[in-house]
Amino acid sequence: MTGVDGRDAPLEPVLSARALVKRFGRVTAIDGSDFDLMPGEVLAVVGDNGAGKSSLIKALSGALVPDEGEIRVDGRPVRFHGPLDARRHGIETVYQDLALAPAQDVASNLFLGRERRRPGVLGRVFRLLDTRGMRAEAERVLGELGIGVRSMSQPVETLSGGQRQGVAVARAAAFGTRVVIMDEPTAALGVAESAKVLDLIGRIRDRGLPVVLISHNMPHVFEIADRIHVHRLGRRVALVSPAERTMNEVVGLITGALRVGADGELEEVRDAVRTGLTRTGGGTAE
Repeated sequence: MTGVDGRDAPLEPVLSARALVKRFGRVTAIDGSDFDLMPGEVLAVVGDNGAGKSSLIKALSGALVPDEGEIRVDGRPVRFHGPLDARRHGIETVYQDLALAPAQDVASNLFLGRERRRPGVLGRVFRLLDTRGMRAEAERVLGELGIGVRSMSQPVETLSGGQRQGVAVARAAAFGTRVVIMDEPTAALGVAESAKVLDLIGRIRDRGLPVVLISHNMPHVFEIADRIHVHRLGRRVALVSPAERTMNEVVGLITGALRVGADGELEEVRDAVRTGLTRTGGGTAE
């Protein structure tokens, strides 16, 4: 974008948060965390178990209401009271359990909760579903993303793990107009199917839709991510580029062995307490 002075104006984050806080009794799951997702990027969110990254993502997707702080979509403050609020702002989330109906077919799962009715009196009065239209649209969406299944009428329970992940991602890509959030999409997949999912994430990015990727798999993160959000003890401790940092350096930031100094360079932390038990109230949260 070009400003009035002829220079490129800075890009506005598609999704951002400032000073988010979420407490569960004496446990502080999110402790003043910031977040920034830029247009057209894959942002990986990494952190150890108990770092609070899942709570952060739940807040950004409407599954959890923060106690303090602000969330913005396209620079405008929003307040999500549930996942439907996030969906209305174009934010779709693919959780680890995929939220698929195994006995239903591919097209039905793609339109799960958003079923289309047939036009005219058949849909309006008799409430008949537009099965043919939904299957045609499902075939188009899966084809654009390169997801291969035998038929749109095929039950999801007959698909491989990678194909099921593809259906869940296709659903998010079909209805997410601003952001797609993916929680550990390759955790239960083999090497070949993981590669297909990473390719799928790249295809979504190439369509201009930014992706938030939560993952413990550092090779996958370094393969697909444009930037890495490092989460530790409930807050963002670093935002780094995989082109400029090594896996060992990112792991050091995750564990607390390294930190970002005042000059922006990484420095070793000596004699530091590196356990999540230092969190407020003596507890941790994922």
